[in-house]
Amino acid sequence: MEEQFLKKAQEMIQNQGVIDKSLYTKYDVKRGLRNADGSGVLAGLTQISSVKGYEKQDGKIVPVEGELRYRGILITDLVEGIQKEGRHGFEEVTYLLLFGKLPTKDELAEFKEYLIKLMPLPKKFVENSILQFISPNVMNALQRDVLTLYVEDPNPDDVSIANVVRQSLNLIAKFPPIIAYAYLAERYEFHNENLYIRIPRSDYDIAENFLYMLRPDGKFSKLEADTLDLALILHAEHGGGNNSAFTMHVVTSSHSDTYSSVAAAIGSLKGPLHGAANKYVMDMMADIKKNVKDWTDKNQVAAYIEKIIRKEAFDGKGLIYGMGHAVYTKSDPRAKILKEKAREMAEAKGRMDEFQLYEYVETLTPEIFRRVKGSDKVISPNVDFYSGFVYDMLGFPQEIYPCLFAMARIVGWSAHRIEELINGGRIIRPSYKSVAEPRPYIPMDQR
Repeated sequence: MEEQFLKKAQEMIQNQGVIDKSLYTKYDVKRGLRNADGSGVLAGLTQISSVKGYEKQDGKIVPVEGELRYRGILITDLVEGIQKEGRHGFEEVTYLLLFGKLPTKDELAEFKEYLIKLMPLPKKFVENSILQFISPNVMNALQRDVLTLYVEDPNPDDVSIANVVRQSLNLIAKFPPIIAYAYLAERYEFHNENLYIRIPRSDYDIAENFLYMLRPDGKFSKLEADTLDLALILHAEHGGGNNSAFTMHVVTSSHSDTYSSVAAAIGSLKGPLHGAANKYVMDMMADIKKNVKDWTDKNQVAAYIEKIIRKEAFDGKGLIYGMGHAVYTKSDPRAKILKEKAREMAEAKGRMDEFQLYEYVETLTPEIFRRVKGSDKVISPNVDFYSGFVYDMLGFPQEIYPCLFAMARIVGWSAHRIEELINGGRIIRPSYKSVAEPRPYIPMDQR
């Protein structure tokens, strides 16, 4: 009975659910909030970060080298400055994005101490939320646990800036243990692996603590911690127009609580078109390794890339995952930075043959794409092209890649929530044009 009803319901919906695509052009609908040239529709203003991947000259998009700025500072300068001093920088970048300025040495020390004190999860929360209802999907668990923290908050619905800052810092600090424990619980419940819960250490920063909590022996190298810290910096923020940040703006504009707003952003990031790009890259690279006999032979690699683009190999979609970006054209500055760390990691882990394969795909794809597609579109690797490889070398399973993204991006989401509350003022409500034909109501006995 239920199956029959659902089948009938599906048929009815499919028969009436398709809208004539020509109507989108007729009414100048900005599908995906994109202009006809692919650029984003301007929906707001922000001081948090800026993304530059092209310039418009005489109404045409002109490719340029990519730029990402956090509060006006180039990401390349931020990373270079932090690395020159031989320290980690995720907490410093968090401070910058939230408060709009670089911290002094004393301010940073005070901030890091504050975050680490917030990191441990209440035992009852671990027992009753994380370990009681174990989800096979860690992003789903993270979303649920964020909503559960609403119950733990003595003042959850207050949207004053002071209260939202308090809530945001608490979530930034608690994302690492929630993700680590939810993953370990999932492995215990569904894969019969050992379950262990490590309390965060006060002498470790966020990157170090996550590695300590996640690994069976709690051990990690300096290079591994440096690499994770860098990945968190690069993923912390990327303008207000990306899907999850815009979701945060939309939900915040209704003055919903912080936990509901963050849960909505997690739901957006959980979507495979937003938060799973590096997983697709890893799957594609595994397919190339399986089907290309000699990885060191450029001609063999090129031939297989062409087969993928022609939809004759891999998933049949004709896409080289990790190549190209919605905004960046000539280069993604995050990819450039992460590539160098990937090279360093590959040398340390004895995986330079794989790194070389990534370089081949990076350098060969643009020309093959132009030749096969007859397109002059400029494409380059985005941050996801190398991030999956880096995470794999860190020993992270693919199922938590989106969670690592969320662990960093909670910082950007929090900054955008605060900015929306300060500057928004109106609920975000775009318009949808109805194209349904008017029709009369038919009495029941005449249907």
